[in-house]
Formats: sequence, structure tokens, C-alpha cells
Amino acid sequence: MNSVPLNFERLAKKGDHKDLRLHLGTYNHFCDSYYLVIDESPAASRRLGANLARLLEQWRNQVDELKGMGGTVYLPYDFSDQCTAWLRVTSADGHDAEVHAGWSLVEAWGIEPSNYVATSPEITDFEPIANARIACSLDDLSQCIAMNAEAHAASRY
Repeated sequence: MNSVPLNFERLAKKGDHKDLRLHLGTYNHFCDSYYLVIDESPAASRRLGANLARLLEQWRNQVDELKGMGGTVYLPYDFSDQCTAWLRVTSADGHDAEVHAGWSLVEAWGIEPSNYVATSPEITDFEPIANARIACSLDDLSQCIAMNAEAHAASRY
């Protein structure tokens, strides 16, 4: 059982506004699936569950790139017209990580969620949210993200 307190879930309601929740430690953030639903890139699906799984697979790939080397990556979770919210994952040693939730003024309209690594600009204005952080190993974080992605991939939504 993975003990990392991170989960990105779809709430049981119809519509694409405030229908997603990011849980990070004691922090909860509600956001919209709208940009995930309208994503028209070749990697996107018509199913929200598949698009959430694809987003999380990209998260996992970026986290796995930190193993052994360390560094910082940004994982988007809230796509809005005027700004975006990201998880900043930092590892000094390539083993342990700090995960902070925060905001950037990067606008979502130019980002394809299903291919955000290639389509999002560099995040240079990240503003962390107070008390929205956890510490864990990169291995546990990667496993947690994979389990979350598998749940969305198997969903019917």
C-alpha cells in the first residue's frame, strides 16, 4: 500500500466545472476538467478518464526522470484561462522529493494537457501555496501516480 498523500480524482457530478479534486497532504483543491475535455491533440481521448490517465502518465514520466539525478519538474493539475496550477517536485539527491502545490500566470489556452511537456512554456513564476506540500521518496511518488492513473484508465467516464 502506498502511503503518499496525493490523489487527483474526478468527483461524482456531471459537468466540467469544479469536478476534479487534487488532494496533497491536508490540502484540497477543486478544479475543472474543461481543458482536459476540449484537448484536441492526437494524444487526447474522447474520454475524460483516459485524458486524466494520460496526464498522470506524463507526471510519472517526469518524476521518474528525477531518479538518480535530482532536479525540479512541474506537473500541471488546474488549467484555467488566466493561470495554471502546478505541483513542483524537487529532489536534491535523486531519491527524496518535496512536492509543493502552487500557481503560475501561464495561461492554459496554449497548453495541450495530453502533451503538456511539449506544449507548455517553462514555469518561471511559480508561487507556492502555504501548507500545500508533502515530502516522500521519488519511488513512492511514482508508484502513487501510477496507481492513480490506472484508476482513471479503468474508469467509464
